Amino acid sequence: MAEAYLADTQLATRYGVHRTTLWRWVKADPAFPKPISLSPGCTRWKLAEIEAWEAARTAA
Repeated sequence: MAEAYLADTQLATRYGVHRTTLWRWVKADPAFPKPISLSPGCTRWKLAEIEAWEAARTAA
């Protein structure tokens, strides 16, 4: 099965925050999944890593 990726706009909608907030989380929270650069100007997050991060936060 192909890996699913989410853009910053999709994640911002998912969490109800501005996309700039996601980039702040990347810098400030070492537990937040790091984005992957697929090509110049195309940065995405792996959906599986986002779901794992959400599960870890829920469990804590």
